[in-house]
Amino acid sequence: MKNIIKNISIASLALVVAASSSCKKLLTQEPKNSTYQQVFWKTSSDAKSAIAGNYALLRNAFTDKENRYYMYGDAIAKNYFTIQYNGDGLEGIQNGDFTFQYNLNSLANYTLYYKSIAMSNIALANISKMTEEQLKDAESPAQFKKDMLGQAYFLRALAYFSILKVWGDVPIVTEAYEDPLAAPQLPRSPKVEVMKQVEDDCHKAYELLTWSYSNSEDAKVTANRGSVYALLAHLYLWRATMTTVTAPPILTDVNSADTTINVLIAKGGYRNTITTPTDAAKFKDIFIGRSTEGIFEFNMSENTLEGSSSNIGIRFLNNTYINGYGSEGRFFVVPRYFADNFGADTLDVRFKEGFALRSSAKPITVKYSNVIYRNPGQKRDPYLSNNMILFRLSDMQLLKAEIALYKGDAVTARTIINGFRTRNSPNPTLIPVGESVDNVMNEYIKERGKELYLEGQLFYDLLRTRKYGRVVDWLTTDRFNREGFYFPIDPALFKQNTNLKQTPYWLGKV
Repeated sequence: MKNIIKNISIASLALVVAASSSCKKLLTQEPKNSTYQQVFWKTSSDAKSAIAGNYALLRNAFTDKENRYYMYGDAIAKNYFTIQYNGDGLEGIQNGDFTFQYNLNSLANYTLYYKSIAMSNIALANISKMTEEQLKDAESPAQFKKDMLGQAYFLRALAYFSILKVWGDVPIVTEAYEDPLAAPQLPRSPKVEVMKQVEDDCHKAYELLTWSYSNSEDAKVTANRGSVYALLAHLYLWRATMTTVTAPPILTDVNSADTTINVLIAKGGYRNTITTPTDAAKFKDIFIGRSTEGIFEFNMSENTLEGSSSNIGIRFLNNTYINGYGSEGRFFVVPRYFADNFGADTLDVRFKEGFALRSSAKPITVKYSNVIYRNPGQKRDPYLSNNMILFRLSDMQLLKAEIALYKGDAVTARTIINGFRTRNSPNPTLIPVGESVDNVMNEYIKERGKELYLEGQLFYDLLRTRKYGRVVDWLTTDRFNREGFYFPIDPALFKQNTNLKQTPYWLGKV
């Protein structure tokens, strides 16, 4: 596939508009003249442009509204970083109040995700009907078709998994509607059905994709089998622990996650970027993107003029890093984060290279600080050229420790965690022999907090492991048991779909 991220044609953009109107009654979309279907889906370029457009759609869903991917996965766990007041009330989520008007109309609205899902549905329906004659300009028409379909299944699975973690029960739509007015009003499907949908899409994607890439420019920023298995591993652990929040982990899913990660590590060809503390200079390469350990990431590189002026990293940076900025950003690292996670180990690569102003009242993260000026002569128009890292090898390796702990194997988990500490610090604080499963789980949460800071993972880690009380003071056991960690649904969505029901915890509160 020829660098489908780099070029999105005019035809693709028109199809994105069509996709945005494919299920009006579920979302809030405008009808689009469906005659476009007769002139599209005629060549491999059409298929490629459609999939490229869908990557752009889903990336937009992740980065919209102050980078909502990180709002859901990190900011909501308030003791990782602080959002200063800026008039919109965004900081309310850090106290567990998701009802501020801005938050309801933005973070509680899943429309953008469904635009991507609709695009996947349209692509699957149409690419599957394309003939080898229509795809003859592709190097290998049969494999090209499989690859395009596999990408569409993966993107749909990723979109559903993302909204599953935020809202739990969500509508499932898998049909492509040429006439948006004919689309049904769909209720929320139980989360177990959404999980099954993600699993099924992942299995279909895996069968269609390969472990390699036909074009090196697509590596890491489009899906392959490694991307699919990373998503599947996270799905299995989420289903194991979050299907019923008052029950112990479902060991069949724990074992499935274990098997999936084993295959991914054995066949994926990924390598850790940091193997010893002397590799400190390579640390930020991980977050520029396409590193040896990257599995899947959204392209946000200035090499293709897709850098971001609103990247999550920019919200932390000041005039030391970006010309013309003020002395403070809007976001800051919570100082207690350092004491809680690194303790006395200030030589850890992740501490030294990932943060600045570390001893101040308002530390900042510099993991995402690859600033490129589009007007370099005058240092104007700054953009961050840092990909959005969704899955990487270190994440998968740490999940192996979580899996071991669910099986009661503290020894294996301790070995994995100590391995991370040894490779990142010349003087690590290691977990001693003989620690209980519960104590090692506490150390596991610390290690995830160090390794995956501001990667959209940490709040979900706390939910799965039931260690939320260590970090999220607003999430009581009672609220957790009532699934009060899920977001409400924006009331605006009910105007177009009378079959929707509010998230149970938020009934009477929104």
